[in-house]
Amino acid sequence: MGVNSVTAGQLRERGNALFQAGDHAAALAAYTEALSLCEAEPEQAVLHRNRAACYLKLEDYAKAETDASKAIEANGRDVKALFRRSQALQKLGRLDQAVSDLQRCVSLEPKNKAFQEALRALGSSDPDTPLLSQAAQNLIVLAREEAGAEKIFQSDGVQLLTRLLDTAKADLMLAALRTLVGLCTGHRSRTAAVLAELEAPRLSAVLGVEHEQVSLAACNLLHMMFDSLKEGLQKDFRGKEDAVDLKVLIKHLLELLVLEGASAHGRDNALNLLIKVVPRKSSKETNNSLSLWVIDQGLKKVLEVGSTVCGAPGSLPVTENSRMSASVLLSKLYDDLKCDAERENFHRLCKDYVRSWFEGHELAGKLRAVQAVSCLLQGPSDAGNGVLELEGMMDSVLSLCASVCESHQLVAVEALIHAADKAKRASFITANGVSLLKEIYKHSERDSIRIRALVGLCKLGSAGGTDFSMKQFAEGSTMKLAKQCRKWLCNEAIDAGTRRWAVEGLAYLTFDADVKEEFVEDKAAMQAMFHLVRSEDRSVLYAVASTLVNCTNSYDHEEPDPQMLELAKYAKQHIPEQHPKDKPDFLKRRVRKLLTAGVVSAFACIVKSENPALTDSCRELISRVFLALVEEAEDRGSVVAQGGGKALIPLSLEGTEVGQTKAAQALAKITITSNPELAFPGERIYEVVRPLVSLLHLQRTGLENFEGLMALTNLAGISERLRQKILKEKAVPMIEGYMFEEHELIRLAATECMCNMAMSKEVQELFLAEGSDRLKLMVLYSGEEDEKLRRAASGTLAMLTALHPAICKRIPQVTVHWLEILQALLLSPSTELQHRGAVVVMNMVAAEREVAEQLMASETLEILSVLAKDDQDKPRVAQAAKASLAQAVAYGLIQPNPSQA
Repeated sequence: MGVNSVTAGQLRERGNALFQAGDHAAALAAYTEALSLCEAEPEQAVLHRNRAACYLKLEDYAKAETDASKAIEANGRDVKALFRRSQALQKLGRLDQAVSDLQRCVSLEPKNKAFQEALRALGSSDPDTPLLSQAAQNLIVLAREEAGAEKIFQSDGVQLLTRLLDTAKADLMLAALRTLVGLCTGHRSRTAAVLAELEAPRLSAVLGVEHEQVSLAACNLLHMMFDSLKEGLQKDFRGKEDAVDLKVLIKHLLELLVLEGASAHGRDNALNLLIKVVPRKSSKETNNSLSLWVIDQGLKKVLEVGSTVCGAPGSLPVTENSRMSASVLLSKLYDDLKCDAERENFHRLCKDYVRSWFEGHELAGKLRAVQAVSCLLQGPSDAGNGVLELEGMMDSVLSLCASVCESHQLVAVEALIHAADKAKRASFITANGVSLLKEIYKHSERDSIRIRALVGLCKLGSAGGTDFSMKQFAEGSTMKLAKQCRKWLCNEAIDAGTRRWAVEGLAYLTFDADVKEEFVEDKAAMQAMFHLVRSEDRSVLYAVASTLVNCTNSYDHEEPDPQMLELAKYAKQHIPEQHPKDKPDFLKRRVRKLLTAGVVSAFACIVKSENPALTDSCRELISRVFLALVEEAEDRGSVVAQGGGKALIPLSLEGTEVGQTKAAQALAKITITSNPELAFPGERIYEVVRPLVSLLHLQRTGLENFEGLMALTNLAGISERLRQKILKEKAVPMIEGYMFEEHELIRLAATECMCNMAMSKEVQELFLAEGSDRLKLMVLYSGEEDEKLRRAASGTLAMLTALHPAICKRIPQVTVHWLEILQALLLSPSTELQHRGAVVVMNMVAAEREVAEQLMASETLEILSVLAKDDQDKPRVAQAAKASLAQAVAYGLIQPNPSQA
C-alpha cells in the first residue's frame, strides 16, 4: 500500500511539473497513471480535479466536466473543482448550470474577486458581454455533433436560442441560427419541434433583416429545415403534417417578397430559397403539387419583384440580382409543369398580371408591364413571348426606346434586347428595331444606354452563329462593336451593372473567330471579365460562360455528311463554312491564353459559391469550357493547380445531363494523366468515383466509355478503399460488359480495370461463382494477339491463381485451349508475359496434383525445363519455372534433374 501511495504521489508531482511547463497532454497521462495506482478517495479527488484542468487546456470540455464532477462528489466544497466545472459548462453552452457553480464558489469564498468577476460576466443581462458571446459561439461547435445537438435540445436550448434571436444583436443572432442548423440537420422530429417553437413568421422576419450575414444564416437554416421535413415526406412518416409545415414556411417566404419592410438581400435570399426547395429535383418524381401551389399562391408576388423598376416611387428595395433570381424561379416553376393545361394556366396568370399594369396605369404602369416582360423573357421565354404579343405591348416598347428619360429608355431597350433572340419576335425586331437601336447607339449621350443598344445590335448581328458565310453587318462592323465592348468592359469608372452589358455583347460577337482572336490577345479585357464575374452582380455569369464557350469552340457542332454537301451544292443551297481561325492550332493557342489569364480560378470561385445565376444551363456552359481546357494533356496540370479539379466535382453531379457528362469527362482526362491523389487530395478523391462511373452507361459515347474506364483503372490501383467505393457505385457489372466490346481499346481498358479491381476480395469471389464465364474470358484474352490485352488478362490470372487454389483447378474446365494459351505465354518474346505465364503455371501446379499431372504430360514440361536454366537474363521467370518443376518432383510426377540438384 505504502509503495503504491508513494508512486502515485510521485506521478502527481510529475504531472504538476509538466502542467506548469505547458505540456498538458503529458501531465494528463501522468495524472491518469497515478489514478490507476491510487485507492484513497481524497487523493483520487485531487487527481480528478487536476485532470479537469488538463482537459480544459486541451479543449475537451465534456471530459473536463466529468472529472470536475467526480472531484465535487468526493468534496462538495472543493472550490477549484467547482470553478473548473463552471468553465467547462460555459464552453458546453449550459449557462444556467455554470452560473449555479459560480454562485456556490462565491458563497464558499465571498472575497475571491476572480469568482465575483466571473459570475458578474456570466450572469450579466447585457448581450454584448464577451463571455455570453463566447458561450453562444460554443453552442455552434457543440451542435455540430449529434450528441451535442441532442443535449442542447433536451436542455430546453431552443428557448435560449429563441431569446438570442430576439436580442437583435447580430453576433448572437448568427450564433443562434448556426446552432439551430446543427439541431435541424438530418433530424425531422427536432426540426418540427424547432419550427413549432420559433414559428414561421419569426423566421421570415429574421430572413428579411438588413444585416446581410444574419439574413444569409437564416436562409441556410430554412434550407436545412426544408431538407429535413422533405425527408420525412419522402419516407411517408407524418407526411401530411410535414406538408403543412412546408407550405406554411413557403407562404411566409412568398409574403416576404412583397413586404415593404424587408431588405433587398432578404428578398433575394427568399427567392434563392424558393428556387432550391420548390421545384422537383428530378422529373422522375411524379408529384409537382408544390410547384402548382406556389404558382397559384405566389406567381404574382414573384412577378412583383421581377417587374420592379429601380428608383421608381414606391418600388420595392431590390438588388442587381433580384430580377435575375425572379427569372430563374419563374423558369424553374415553368419547367416543373407536366401538361398543356398547367402551362396554359401559367400563361394566363402572367398575362393577367402584365395586363393589370399595362391597362389603366398610364406611363408608370406601362414601365412595370415592360419590366415584367423582360423578366419573363429571361426566364420562361414562352410565357414572355405570349405576353409580348398582347395588343400594344411591342409598340410601347419601341416608343419607350425613344424616351428622353434615361430610366424609361433603359427599361425599354433591355426588353427589346431580351426579345431580340426569341424566334417569334426576331423578324419583327429586325424590321423595326435595328434602325432604332443604331440611332440610339450613335446619338445617345449616355454610356448606359449606348452599351445596351450595342448589345441589341450584337444579338441581331450574330444571327448566323458560327457560320462564317452568314454576316448581318458590313465588313468590319462586328470587329468595331467588339472593340467598343472591350473598351467599356475595361473602364472601371463605369458601374458594374453597365459593364455587364459589354460582356453580353461579347457573348454574341465571339461567334466570329476574328473577334475571338482579338479578345484573347487583350489580357486586360479577359481579367476585367473574370473580375466582374466575381462581383456581387452575378447575373453576368451566363454571358461570361457563353463568351468562353465561343472562344474555346466547345459548343456542339456536327460534321456535315459529304454526300449531303454535294447535294446542297447541286441544289444551290446554303452551305455552312468554318472560319480559318477556328482550326485546331488557333484553338489551342486561345486555350493557353485563357489559362494564363486565370479562367480556371475565376470559374472555381463561382462554382463553390451559392449563386442563383448558376443555373443548370450555366453549369453546362462552364462544364463545356472545362472540357476544352483539359483537352491537351500538358494543360491539365495548370487546370488542377488553379482549382479546376475541385470545381469539376459539383459540376459533374448537378445540372443538365449533358453538363454533368462533360464535367465527368474532364475529370476522367485529369485522372488518366495526373496523379489522382495530388489532383484530388484527401477525401475529394472518393467524390470523383461516381462521375467516372456515370461515363460507363451505354448512352455515352465510345470515347466517354474509354476515358471513364481508364480513369477508374488508375483509381482502382491506388487503394482498397477506392475499390470499395467503385464496387458501391455498382460499376463492376458495367466494367464486365465493356470487356465484350468490339472496339479493341474499350475492351482493353475494361480488362485492365478489372485486373485492378480483382485485388478486392468481393471481385475475386465473382470469378469463383458457378455458371460464370468470367474466368473463361480471362483465359481466352490471355491468348489474344493484342499484347496489352494479354498482359492485363494474364496479370489478373496470375493474381487470382495465387489467391484461390479453386481457380487453378477450374482453368482446365473453362476452355479446351487452356494448355495452348499457357504455353504461348511461356514462349512469348515478352519477358513480362513469360513471367505472368510462369506464375500461373506455378500456382496451378501447387494447387492440385491432378492439374500438375496434366501440365507435366504436355510440352509445358519441356518449356519449363528450358526457362529454368535462364537465370542470367530472366531470373524471375526462371525462379517460377524451377518452383513448378520442384513441386512436380515432390508429387513424383518427374525425376529430379541431377544438374540442378
